Amino acid sequence: MSAEKRIKVSLIQSGEDTLASRQIREEVFVVEQQVPVEIEYDDYEQISTHILAKLNGVPVGTARWRKTEHGQKLERFAVLKSARGKGVGEALVNYILHEIEDSEPAYLNSQVSAIPFYARLGFEETGGIFYEAGIPHKKMVRKSCQKK
Repeated sequence: MSAEKRIKVSLIQSGEDTLASRQIREEVFVVEQQVPVEIEYDDYEQISTHILAKLNGVPVGTARWRKTEHGQKLERFAVLKSARGKGVGEALVNYILHEIEDSEPAYLNSQVSAIPFYARLGFEETGGIFYEAGIPHKKMVRKSCQKK
């Protein structure tokens, strides 16, 4: 039997997947990073497209994206500590980039500690450091869209 780890990312379409996504976000953001729950869930929940990553059938990561006046904003990337370093975050980013139009700018607000990760996936820093929920961030834009 293969020991290969299998990652599957899909759109959230069931109550069970919504609950799993919320549990992952609460574990990563509210518990681990001490983000107040009232900040974690915002007015964009309903208009965002949400995805869930499963590793060997177990929910371990989630993210969302939404259209803004500046393009497609990728946000709320959360991967459980036990699944980090196994390709889950990259699978989430790649899924979203595959779903959105390449001609439209894609951007995100990266925690400073995650900048090297997003840079490796084709995003470039822009602007200065700012704080969200007390955590330092930088805006990053997908390089391919900056050339157009």
